[in-house]
Amino acid sequence: MFINKTSDGLNNICGKNVSRLRVDLGISQRELADRLQLVGLDIDKNAVQRIECGKRFVTDIELIAFTKVFNITLEKLLQAE
Repeated sequence: MFINKTSDGLNNICGKNVSRLRVDLGISQRELADRLQLVGLDIDKNAVQRIECGKRFVTDIELIAFTKVFNITLEKLLQAE
């Protein structure tokens, strides 16, 4: 049987990196949502919060938007800590 959660029960592997990158930039979840909207992703602060805490799955389109906002590679975004 296929299990689509991480070993610690999270729904994504990038949420911790998104949170760390956001804090490193010194911006709020709302500001991150605003920046994501500027690159064409319709997302709100609540969705960002759910991604960061691993409660929400992340689509490939969202991954690309995160890489644009943080100016990093996809590999860096998905890198394990």
